[in-house]
Amino acid sequence: MTQRMNVLEQAPDAYTAMAGLERFLAQSPLPHSTLELVKLRASQINGCAFCVDMHGKDAQKAGESAERLLAVAVWRESPLFTEAERAALALTEEATRLADHGTGVSDAVWQEAARHYDEPTLAALVVAISTINAWNRIAVATRMVPGSHTPS
Repeated sequence: MTQRMNVLEQAPDAYTAMAGLERFLAQSPLPHSTLELVKLRASQINGCAFCVDMHGKDAQKAGESAERLLAVAVWRESPLFTEAERAALALTEEATRLADHGTGVSDAVWQEAARHYDEPTLAALVVAISTINAWNRIAVATRMVPGSHTPS
């Protein structure tokens, strides 16, 4: 696979704006482990090999176990995730697959997430889901090559 374009070079102001969202998320009350799980799950759904590679590596560097990372794709069947993480992953799936349900995010999924996260944290979770979906679309459209990311 060959990358079609380097968006960072062609639209540096857009990358700066996206990096601002990442800075917000890093300072938000959303637990870092949950943030990485959300990024990984949305990237799996969107078929973004670059982001799956990146967020798997970032999560491992942050101390996430390989066992949990491998189970993200089957989180509903795995006992390895907390109820709060399950709520975040369910919200991630519905907000990433908006067209699949025809109703957007269901009230049940929203209410479960709201049960586990206060409003500032829930807002950060929504921003995290939106941001990773945007990154996925950039990476998939331009065919960013997985394997090149080194965690900082």
